Amino acid sequence: MPTPTLNEKAPEFSILDQEGRMHTLKDYAGKYVLLYFYPKDMTPGCTIEALQFRDYLKEFVKLNTQILGVSVDPCDSHMQFARKHQLNFPLLADTEHRVVDAYGVWNQKSMFGKKYMGITRESFLIDPKGVIIKHYAKVEPRTHAKDVINDVKKLS
Repeated sequence: MPTPTLNEKAPEFSILDQEGRMHTLKDYAGKYVLLYFYPKDMTPGCTIEALQFRDYLKEFVKLNTQILGVSVDPCDSHMQFARKHQLNFPLLADTEHRVVDAYGVWNQKSMFGKKYMGITRESFLIDPKGVIIKHYAKVEPRTHAKDVINDVKKLS
């Protein structure tokens, strides 16, 4: 599916987190939401990115911003990842590929000349009314959290 465009309603979802709790986009009406997609639990880049969100979470809370990580890993994998790194935000288990498809982040990738399908590291900043206001198509795990904080500060 194509990637949603800026200034359009964000695709709705209903999905479980690492604790088995259901999350929908509507749950966060009135808040900014950063929906960040990452390839796989416990991998180096994904861990770096998650730790940045963990470490800056208090600042995100002050900015009325909810962080939601999404991958196709199952809830138990997310639970292990969250516990190992003391992650303090929901990791959503999109095992049926509904959300990754709706946001256009399930794509052909290549590693060592081998092609395969997987999640591209992208994020969407959604405003309190549920509208996509920023698409981070190329994400640098070490700086992404700070980049988002700076963008939300400009909007507030």
